[in-house]
Amino acid sequence: MRQLMKGNEAIVRSAVLAGCRAFYGYPITPASEITESAAVYLPQVGGVFLQAESEVAAINMLYGAAAAGVRCMTSSSGPGISLMQEGISYLAGAELPCVVADITRAGPGLGNIAPDQSDYHQVVKGGGHGNYRTIVLAPDSVQEMADLTALAFELAERYRNPVVLMADGYIGQMMEPVEFPGAAIEAPLPAWAVAGTKETRCNLVTSIHLEPDEMEAHVRHLESKYREVERLEVRAESYRTEDADIVLVGYGIIARILKSVAEQARAEGLRVGVLRPITLYPFPITAFQRAARQASLFLVVEMSNGQMVEDVRLALEGTRPVAFYNRMGGNVPSAEEVLSVLRMKAAEVLEVIHV
Repeated sequence: MRQLMKGNEAIVRSAVLAGCRAFYGYPITPASEITESAAVYLPQVGGVFLQAESEVAAINMLYGAAAAGVRCMTSSSGPGISLMQEGISYLAGAELPCVVADITRAGPGLGNIAPDQSDYHQVVKGGGHGNYRTIVLAPDSVQEMADLTALAFELAERYRNPVVLMADGYIGQMMEPVEFPGAAIEAPLPAWAVAGTKETRCNLVTSIHLEPDEMEAHVRHLESKYREVERLEVRAESYRTEDADIVLVGYGIIARILKSVAEQARAEGLRVGVLRPITLYPFPITAFQRAARQASLFLVVEMSNGQMVEDVRLALEGTRPVAFYNRMGGNVPSAEEVLSVLRMKAAEVLEVIHV
């Protein structure tokens, strides 16, 4: 049965169905409804909800719960995610699965509470210290908030790694119909957990390796895991790219706007498609290279100062020009202004081709 709800609430409902039984967090706009919903739903299934005194406390509580084998999560927005970065590095180093929901707002500093995409670098590139990565999923609808939350817990367990669900404030705050699976998952206790039982007494969870060779071996082990993630877990949506001369690129709310732009552009005779990364890490490099076989130009649109555009250029390896358009500070570009930029860029490309 489909239910009308906010994206933030859909995250929690899906997390509970995915076996999440512990939530530690600190409220912050535009993510606060996640904490509020967790306070309602976790106790109903015998789970733990705790509003921590800070984001630093919350992420370290996650370390403890994950080490005990409990499926757990937290949520925040830009300033809070910044405070969590050290703990996320510890979780990745100790190979502890957890889910972090980042409902992004404008920065830097306190910025404002309006939707933005300025957290891309700190989340996708690993904003904490050391050699580690987090798997990053970017939904563009309330239904995907639910679906990708369930996937996040699955990937976190499979690779023993933190997974970040990164959505802009629009996706978190909007209301849409969403459908959930019928049955909840009862997650078994992982064999590696430190659960206070006789069977798990000899297990050790740590991120410290004092011998340089031992530390290097551990990091190489993590790297091999990330290579497997890059091989098996890449996800992207291609929309009318098969014959596209120009490919628009965006994620989150931007991708929805770009689909409207593509339809309007096609009505004007321009062959335009949209490529939406769903996994921001691992980045869908092959999808871009495939689209480049037909396309002459890529136009990246972001609500940031140009953070994902760097990954698009790296994926294309200079084989195609990459244009960029952005809005910041909580401003969301309209379909009309993107279409205006698209017309100008299309004219430039056609002029070069004719010359």
